[in-house]
Amino acid sequence: MSRLATGTFTVKMSPLSLAHTEIEADPAFGRMRLEKTFIGELSATGKGEMLTAGTATKGSAGYVAIERVSGTLHGRSGSFALQHTGTMNRGTPELSVTVVPDSGTEQLTGLAGKLAILIEGAEHRYEFTYTLPTQP
Repeated sequence: MSRLATGTFTVKMSPLSLAHTEIEADPAFGRMRLEKTFIGELSATGKGEMLTAGTATKGSAGYVAIERVSGTLHGRSGSFALQHTGTMNRGTPELSVTVVPDSGTEQLTGLAGKLAILIEGAEHRYEFTYTLPTQP
């Protein structure tokens, strides 16, 4: 049975070097460190890395990221990985944030789900629809 966890989060992004990669000299590409704090039914921190690609067309870009989330989800503790895939097609966004299969640890072993990010003004909110095996 699916459950829903909701709340807010803050995010800090810091640029990282693309040195020693084939794309280091291309200004359309970027690499960022992600640091998040989730507040609400998911009480956790997230740390990860993001790769970005911009284009000459205004409003078009893409990114991928992997993030490790550690904390509690509806009172169950552990960690899990999220995989982000996002595009912006001339201003129209499309985003998928999915739990990496079999990445859950401790009381979050077996976690599966998708996290929706909602941005309202300066506030970032999440809606995390997930499933977990029944606790013994």
